[in-house]
Amino acid sequence: MQVVADRAGLSVGFISQIERDLTVPSISSLRAISKVLGKPMSFFLEQPGVGSNTTRRRERVEYQVGRGAPTFERLSTRFDGSTLRSVLIHEPSGHRTEPSSHEGEELYFMVRGEITVEVEGKATVLKEGDSIHFNSRRLHSTWNHGAQTATFLWCGTMDVFDEDGADPR
Repeated sequence: MQVVADRAGLSVGFISQIERDLTVPSISSLRAISKVLGKPMSFFLEQPGVGSNTTRRRERVEYQVGRGAPTFERLSTRFDGSTLRSVLIHEPSGHRTEPSSHEGEELYFMVRGEITVEVEGKATVLKEGDSIHFNSRRLHSTWNHGAQTATFLWCGTMDVFDEDGADPR
């Protein structure tokens, strides 16, 4: 556990909680763990495929890492040279992600509700229509401090769909 935690940039306690099914990792933490273990994200999580470059609300499939975790709707597709990934995230009331850092950059845009985004110890409350854009190497986390599920658009350059090096469709 210590080796996985160190290489993934997570705490041993957090890895232990995942292993004992006491907590659910975020997509970014799951990505880090999958890289350390040499497994594709699909080993841990079934995500929707690429599809076309247009998504229709009624046709998007929601998925999640585990019970009580946020649900996701994939919005982006893949093509030669693409680096941007995007999902709608529906974060349940009270949910807090573990602090993480990784390569790339991220942008959150609040669609409904509000969340607290903490970047290197600085907390920012985002309400409907607000956004934040930051370097993902900075330690960051989110917390839905509200009474209802919050929905936000996440756009980033982290390969959350395991597509780097994959054949474009």
